[in-house]
Amino acid sequence: MKKRLSKKLAKVDRDYCVACGACKDECKFGAITIKQGVFALINGEKCVGCGKCSKICPASVIKMISREVS
Repeated sequence: MKKRLSKKLAKVDRDYCVACGACKDECKFGAITIKQGVFALINGEKCVGCGKCSKICPASVIKMISREVS
């Protein structure tokens, strides 16, 4: 059974991400990795659009955006 994806997707402003890992720890779907200790990276195939990462981000650099439909 495929997981149901939301119409939303998390997006990180890489220029201001502090790579603290709070979002990665909060994500129960394994959709977030910390890229080279510099910024968070969201895997759109794993992100379900719940928004928990956006709420916990201490730098407020994760926003929920509309998911592109293919």
